[in-house]
Amino acid sequence: MKSTRSRWRLGLCLGVFVSMLSLMGCEGDRLGTFSQTGGMPNAQLGANPLAQPGLTYFGVPRDATLAERDAPAQQESYERIFENDFIRVAASPLSTFSINVDTASYSNVRRFLVENKQLPPKDAVRIEEFVNYFKYDYARPQDEHPLSVSAESAGCPWNGKHQLVRVGVQGKTIAREEMPPRNLVFLVDTSGSMDAENRLPLLKKALSMLVEQLTAKDRVAIVSYAGYAGVVLPSTQGNHHNKILKAVQSLHASRSTNGGEGIVLAYRIAQDNYIQGGANRVILGTDGDFNVGVTSQAELVRLIETKRETGVFLSVLGFGMGNLKDPTMTKLAQHGNGQYAYIDTLAEARKVFVEDVANLVPIAKDVKIQVEFNPAQVQAYRLIGYETRLLKNQDFNDDTKDAGDMGAGHTVTALYEIVPPGVPLQAPGVDPLKYQPTPVLGAATAGQELLTVKVRYTPPEEKRSRLLAVPLPKNERSFAQASTDFRFAAAAASFGMLLRDSKYKGSITFADVANIGRTAQGPDLAGHRQEFVRLVHVAEQLSRGETKLSRN
Repeated sequence: MKSTRSRWRLGLCLGVFVSMLSLMGCEGDRLGTFSQTGGMPNAQLGANPLAQPGLTYFGVPRDATLAERDAPAQQESYERIFENDFIRVAASPLSTFSINVDTASYSNVRRFLVENKQLPPKDAVRIEEFVNYFKYDYARPQDEHPLSVSAESAGCPWNGKHQLVRVGVQGKTIAREEMPPRNLVFLVDTSGSMDAENRLPLLKKALSMLVEQLTAKDRVAIVSYAGYAGVVLPSTQGNHHNKILKAVQSLHASRSTNGGEGIVLAYRIAQDNYIQGGANRVILGTDGDFNVGVTSQAELVRLIETKRETGVFLSVLGFGMGNLKDPTMTKLAQHGNGQYAYIDTLAEARKVFVEDVANLVPIAKDVKIQVEFNPAQVQAYRLIGYETRLLKNQDFNDDTKDAGDMGAGHTVTALYEIVPPGVPLQAPGVDPLKYQPTPVLGAATAGQELLTVKVRYTPPEEKRSRLLAVPLPKNERSFAQASTDFRFAAAAASFGMLLRDSKYKGSITFADVANIGRTAQGPDLAGHRQEFVRLVHVAEQLSRGETKLSRN
């Protein structure tokens, strides 16, 4: 009996030991003891997992099956997009929306096409971010306004009976030597989900690029958050590069994610070191996987909304594949008076922190656009993209309504597809009004103006908005006669519509888009437009079924 009891106890102990090992394996990622490359201990992989044979940039084995290669995307989340439809001008002549200077959608889709060898989920494609990923040569501000407004129209490349209108807003540029002092707080996600080569290590390299450009008049602090938030580097003079870089390199991934606590601490440090007239900004780097503390999207948004009133803006940098929480990061940036960029490569980090570093300096907040269409010249219109940025018409004149913000050198582009009078339109109308007469066109309305663009903005440290307005005359120009930038913006929008399989994509094909992009490259000193053409060719091959496709 004693021998049997002993054997039973031994078996129970062994069972508990095996269960503990199993639990440790499951918790490995959260504790930072296992990598993102299939659960293999980091010690076996060596210091650099990318140096191991059979591993790609994103930690997916090169010889993995297509199902294994597609698996990471299944854990990502995107907000459902309901595409804008045509609206009859007789029923609603005003179109109002907030600007969007985010670029994350384009670089994230690039990652799907190039690294994961699959078409992106439809809701990962935000067309306005495709268009605004690229710079355009708009007229520079000439007067007291930090913005300029322009508009252009020509034939529509995907529907020959329609026209396309491009609305452009250009922010003033600031020379590097004239850059105002910057008060930056790096808020770095060091949770277990960031323990992959394309996450925290890439984030550290990206921040290092920015550090190298800081001067004695700047200040920078570093806050990390995992199970709890802590100060890695107190606010430090920007020219102490070695000290700041050493702090950046000391960051490592471990534990779960208390993002809410980190955000509170980062804003507190930014407020304590606030520079009047300077650029005060928190730069958050994360995959968006908040799972401890303030975790719901609504709670995070409310927290950010209270913090933006301090005058501290927010930039959100997304990293990683398979765990990306895109809606959370989009809303944090949108409600934090900042922008959201997705960094998939060192080249993208260089674009964000070297080419576009001036964008960190705010020049205007709550920038809204309202377009009034002339019913004598436009039967119906459709805003391409900006589905999550639509505003009520009365919001345009309401300075309490939040909208997008612009940094120095930013450009914002919006495209409208318009239907001229007399062209057949398959869009529901409304019954004739019973209690109001049909509007009568006045002399100005019946003239040759196509539309009027109005832009309202508020200076960063003021409360009262200012207004700009520009009319657009009617013209009969074909698409081929349009400017180079007009045609390239149309190519970017067309690419997005094809990837979304839009019901409005008309007759255009990937080959057409590539041809437009190739002939409308312009100077393209950084090569971004050349890369665009290559991406279109990749998408065309995937659309023909040459590689496994993924359509969510």
